[in-house]
Amino acid sequence: MTSKSVEVQGRVWLRTNGKSLLGKGRLELLRHIEATGSISKAAKAMKMSYKSAWDAVDAMNNAMGMPIVESASGGTRGGGSRLTDAGRRLIREFQLLEERHRQWLEAASQEFSARLFKRHPKSSPDGK
Repeated sequence: MTSKSVEVQGRVWLRTNGKSLLGKGRLELLRHIEATGSISKAAKAMKMSYKSAWDAVDAMNNAMGMPIVESASGGTRGGGSRLTDAGRRLIREFQLLEERHRQWLEAASQEFSARLFKRHPKSSPDGK
């Protein structure tokens, strides 16, 4: 006999002062910026417009009240974008939070399933 289970699901996203800061999509964008050194290349890798990527970066910078991504204009240095220390720290902390959330969801799924499918020959109306 196969035991039944229910999977509890959810996702993590961060808001600060009522503004969206970071979720799965923006995390992916930051990772691409880090890898490519370019908002434009990151946008292309994600199949999104440059404007959407730039707007997301601008929103993150504004929500944090400090730069997460810094951009340099072209010229002798060649321009490009890079994550700041705060941006790299945000990614690390978000990944830790996501891992803790994943572990909690797994434990919650097991506990919920155990309670839901518990069979008592003479259970009381309140389920205890």
